[in-house]
Amino acid sequence: MEYLSDFINGYTGYANFLWQEITFSYDYKPWYQNYFYWLILVSLIFFGLEIAKPWRKNQPKFRRDFWLDVFYMFFNFFLFSLVIYNAASNVVVNFFNDGIIALTGFDLQASNPMNQFPYWAILLIGFVVRDFTQWWTHRLLHKVPALWEFHKVHHSVKEMGFAAHLRYHWMETIVYRSIEYLPLALLGIGLYDFFVIHIFTLAWGHFNHSNMTVSGKVTGGIVGGVVGFLIAFSMLDIHLLDNPTLAIQLATIGGSILIGIVALGPIMKIVFNSPEMHIWHHAKELPDTHPDGINFGITLSLWDYVFGTNHVPHTGRDIELGFPGDEQFPQDFVGQMTHGLPNK
Repeated sequence: MEYLSDFINGYTGYANFLWQEITFSYDYKPWYQNYFYWLILVSLIFFGLEIAKPWRKNQPKFRRDFWLDVFYMFFNFFLFSLVIYNAASNVVVNFFNDGIIALTGFDLQASNPMNQFPYWAILLIGFVVRDFTQWWTHRLLHKVPALWEFHKVHHSVKEMGFAAHLRYHWMETIVYRSIEYLPLALLGIGLYDFFVIHIFTLAWGHFNHSNMTVSGKVTGGIVGGVVGFLIAFSMLDIHLLDNPTLAIQLATIGGSILIGIVALGPIMKIVFNSPEMHIWHHAKELPDTHPDGINFGITLSLWDYVFGTNHVPHTGRDIELGFPGDEQFPQDFVGQMTHGLPNK
């Protein structure tokens, strides 16, 4: 009954959270931490950038399946997570932790050393662990035939754009969350920590799939600027400045942008994923040396270079996307959501 209660409380808790996000009916955080409208804002920014400076200039602004992918964004980012992320995962984590206590007498969650870490360290560790876990899970989706049938939904994209990022089968949510949530929860990464990480990876995922291209210096400057902003305004438990004036805050942000351009610029497209790299992951024809896929990076591409699955022979701007036999793949939401299921 305890686990049933965990499931019900998780479900109703997230349902209330989602309703409060949509209606702004909360008083426990500032308005700019509203994740529902962050999804909309981030999406509008990348849509505007695609229109202003498209990489593939002949691709329609409202590309093929644009509105289908917009629906997928809300379905996969919020609606389906209503059941899977916060409800079912609470049961799994509590069951696992109870098992450790029964066997060893050690409460892993209560004794987690990360409870003493500053918030920025918790988010950084959570991001790296999650991304590494997702990289291996992504490889699994390509390697296991039954999982590949679900993953085909994401690879059915024929024209790349920011919203294609969140076109994927609901079974992928179960696979990813089941594998990634346990280590995150046992590290002490809670629901709101997860969403902070998720917003960053959402923006980068939009970027990877977008119809645009920028240099590493630009993305390095952006990352540097974000870090500078966090330092300047003492956010995420970063207290490096003591009562700074506005001039010092602006100088900190400007200096961080410059450092990002100079120091991060040359390595950004090795450490982080990019449209030029990720488009090859969606290539219809894969190299003979990697028949199960290439460039599996979600946010960080570093893992591909470490494990030898990187492949960027040229810009890939106009390569054909998809997979062999995608001409017969379902084009509608219901057909795609039921693809790969037993007796289907």
